[in-house]
Amino acid sequence: MTTLDRAAAGTADTDTDLVARAHALRPLLAAQAAQGERDGRLTEPALRALTEAGLFLLGTPARYGGHQSGARTLLDVGAAVSEADGSTGWVLTLGNACAWVAGLFPERAQDEVFGTDPLARVSGALAPTARAERAGGGYRVSGRWAYNSGLWHADWTLLGIPLDGVDSAADAGGTGGTGGTGGTGGTGGTGGTGMALVPAADYRVEQTWTHVGMRATGSNSVVAEDIFVPDHRVVPLAATIDGVSVFAPLLTLILAAPQLGMGRAAVRLVREAAAGKPVTGTGYQRQADSVAFQLQLAEAALKVDTAELHSHRAAADIDSALATGRPLDRLRRARVRADTGLAVQSVVDAIGLLLSAHGAASFASDHPLQRIWRDANVAMRHAMALPAVNYEIYGKALLGVEPNISPMI
Repeated sequence: MTTLDRAAAGTADTDTDLVARAHALRPLLAAQAAQGERDGRLTEPALRALTEAGLFLLGTPARYGGHQSGARTLLDVGAAVSEADGSTGWVLTLGNACAWVAGLFPERAQDEVFGTDPLARVSGALAPTARAERAGGGYRVSGRWAYNSGLWHADWTLLGIPLDGVDSAADAGGTGGTGGTGGTGGTGGTGGTGMALVPAADYRVEQTWTHVGMRATGSNSVVAEDIFVPDHRVVPLAATIDGVSVFAPLLTLILAAPQLGMGRAAVRLVREAAAGKPVTGTGYQRQADSVAFQLQLAEAALKVDTAELHSHRAAADIDSALATGRPLDRLRRARVRADTGLAVQSVVDAIGLLLSAHGAASFASDHPLQRIWRDANVAMRHAMALPAVNYEIYGKALLGVEPNISPMI
């Protein structure tokens, strides 16, 4: 029985079921990781397994058969998958987050995305690197958007478009949003940046992702030329941030999920190897007997624990707002960004310690540790995850310094 069949039968999956299913897929996903890196996208076996397990439905609204999961489940499922492969966890987690954002659009737009295909996958690139002009009930849009993760596997994508100086009266209808703190309506205002929902048929993929890490995410560029996006598939970013208090926090926190999984995997790999690997140049026949090794392993494990604790606190803040309908205050929203920054930095630091502890073998081209190292370092450079930026946002919020440096709070 598939996830959609179970939902129709009134036996929907629990959060525990979803996390357990993600853990069960780890052997298959780990076996596909090297091929995915070579291909620059998830392999078909990996994609099929994730889809059949219902793990691409975490962000999909419940009325279309989705799980409409909270932040903690997004975090835990993404981390479990990322223990097998960081790129796979990244594509899954960001895809679920983008589906959640699609659930904040007017009902008419949601029906177009999920109504005919409840399994529809959504990707996104929200930087407004485009031109948008009003055109009878919508916008004519042209542009190029980089770093669109999971694009090869998406049926729809979210694209940032500029709305400055545009008369954006909306044909919105209802929202039926999944955010729990209110939907966003249609465009309903002028100026700023908008998010546009665009079907795959309206754009082409330009292969621009050549980074040394997270290769299988296929974070390529979208190119659109004079496409029409109707009003009901455009919402203003500022109004969304104001009306859905968990919007920016959730889109920030999910970036910690792949790091948590990769950190756990690195600890496990180094720990398991310690019983049979000597410390070269010393009398230790087993790394496990070396005090220096023991100290490094303990410090690394505690850094991963620190990342989990801060991520779980942030998830609890978001899920409380979703459950109660009470908006997150601005200070806690800023703290989620800081929690995320600290989490990703802690994991990257832990992985560095573990590679030193394990030794030069970590960097062999067929060793999973070197891929974890590359993937984690590239992932940490996502604009919403950068520790220094996120700490500054939180510091300014603690001191009441306005304006802050980012609208994404």
